[in-house]
This record gives sequence, C-alpha cells and structure tokens, in this order.
Amino acid sequence: MNLPAEMSFVDLSGFGGPEVMTFARGLLPVPRRGEVLVRARAVGINRPDVAQRQGKYPPPKDASSVLGLELAGEIVGLGDGVTDFSIGDSVCGLANGGAYAEYCLLPEGQVLPMPRDYDFVRSAALPETFFTVWANLFMMAGLTEGEKVLIHGGTSGIGTTAIQLARAFGAEVFATAGSAEKCAACVNLGAKRAINYKQEDFVDVIRAETDSGVDVVLDMIGAGYFQKNLACLAKDGCLSIIAFLQGSIAEKVDLSPIMVKRLTVTGSTMRPRTAEEKRAIRDDLISHVWPLIEAGKVAPVIHKVLPFADVAEAHRLMEEGSHIGKIILTI
Repeated sequence: MNLPAEMSFVDLSGFGGPEVMTFARGLLPVPRRGEVLVRARAVGINRPDVAQRQGKYPPPKDASSVLGLELAGEIVGLGDGVTDFSIGDSVCGLANGGAYAEYCLLPEGQVLPMPRDYDFVRSAALPETFFTVWANLFMMAGLTEGEKVLIHGGTSGIGTTAIQLARAFGAEVFATAGSAEKCAACVNLGAKRAINYKQEDFVDVIRAETDSGVDVVLDMIGAGYFQKNLACLAKDGCLSIIAFLQGSIAEKVDLSPIMVKRLTVTGSTMRPRTAEEKRAIRDDLISHVWPLIEAGKVAPVIHKVLPFADVAEAHRLMEEGSHIGKIILTI
C-alpha cells in the first residue's frame, strides 16, 4: 500500500486552553512489533485529552505525546507478529496516545473489529468508554445481575455507556445528572431513577428508593462525593473511583462506614495498565459486549460530530459540560 511520507496532527504550543492546540506536519509513525498503523477516519474526544492539554495528565514514556486515546479507521500497516488483523480491515481501538492525527499506531491487543453495520463515527465513540466501564464496573467492582448501581455523571460518555451496560447485564440503575433534560436522557437509557443533583440529595433518594443502599457506586467526582458515596452503599458494597472532577484530597472523612459495612474502595486509570491487561479487557469486550452492540441492545450516544479542523471547539464543548454522550471528530 502506498502511503504518504507525512501526516497532519494536532500539536501543542504549550499547556493551557483549547487555543494551544495547533496543526502541524510530521512523519508517519512506523509500526513496531505487535502494532498496527491505522488511517484515522474518526476520533473520540475524552476528558483525559483535556487534562493532557492542560498539563495535568502526561502520557506514558513510551507513548506518543500527541493527544488522543480512541479512533476508528482502516489498517494500512502491520508490525511483525500481528496475526489477528490484516491490511484493509475496518477497526476501532484504544490508543496509548496519538489519535489526533491522520495516522495512529495501536497495539494489536487494543484493536477491536468495527461492529457489524457500524460506520467510523459510531465506532470511534466506543473504545475509551467501553474499556473503562468494563474494567471498573464489571471486572473490578464485580457488578452482577440483580444488583443495584449508582452511576454519577450519567450523561457523560462514561455514564451513558455504564447505564446501558449495567441494564443489559441485569442490574438496577440509578444515575445523577445536572438538569431535567439530562435526567430524562438517563431514564431513556435505562436508569430506574435519575437524580438531579442540583435539586435533590442523592443520598436521600437512594435511601428512599432502596432497602439498604446500592451494591456499587461508579464515581468520577472524587473528594466532593466520597463521604456521600459511602453512605449510599449497602453492606459489602464497592465504590469504584475513575476520576477526580472535584479533587482527589478528601478531608475530615468518617471512614467507619468502610468497616461497619465491609465496603471496598477501588479505582483505576486505563492509560498506565499494561498491554496484557488491556488485551484482557479487549477480549472480554469482544466476547461479552460486541454481541450486544451488534444486536442493537447497547449503542454509543453521540452528542456532536465536528470536522478535525474544529478540535478546539470540541474541547470547549467538552469543558462546558452541556453535552449528552460523546463528541467526535471526523478526518
């Protein structure tokens, strides 16, 4: 396959607001052993991209410094040892960095086949949130059929994915959101009850709606919700923390509920996980989640699709927080 020598990518002139993102030209990356080179057709925008742009989320040492963690496109190059995919395959995948570009390298174990009847835009909305939700809600927190779960940020990319997957696997879902419109969206996706945190105390609602609390809380708020999350959990419950939108340092916290109710507090970020860990998550998604996607039982929620040139506007929209679901760039 004849490939160009150079590509366009999003560069950073420094750390700061969306205006620090500029377009630059550079050489195409060359796939190493176990990697594929993908010509990007659509790219997902995620909060870790915003944090990296602000200088708060540096990439791993062996990863591209270019922004971007998920994309969909066609495989145009194969490194040695790649056996699961071929040139020309339509795929989506979780990048360790570098997705804000016309071409991006992906480890083979982080590549997913594009779901049947999906296009590049819908496929690009899948990897980051589905990897994160599956790892934290199901693998680590152990959510199972018949259990109750509280999902904060119900209309974020993570939230819309978590609500649907939890319902698809038989859990009873509660979610928080910041407006009547967002609460309605949560209910439409499968939440039994959506709680407008600006008007209601979610602890009071959970106590009123359940006998003893929820089995799992999926939290992206952090310190500001820590004590209240403990109060929401039933005995042997699990708090899974995936982000710190309201800080990572909780002061004057009463830890006694952890002992009294035998609670588990856990959390993770996806980027530092090993290639083997990410491959295991990928394999689970193909086995357990891709059939649900192809059957139409679970689907990404896409708020807005913008051209690659409007990457700064996409970041502004993400930071504004009014979106419901994913923001996607097309290349």
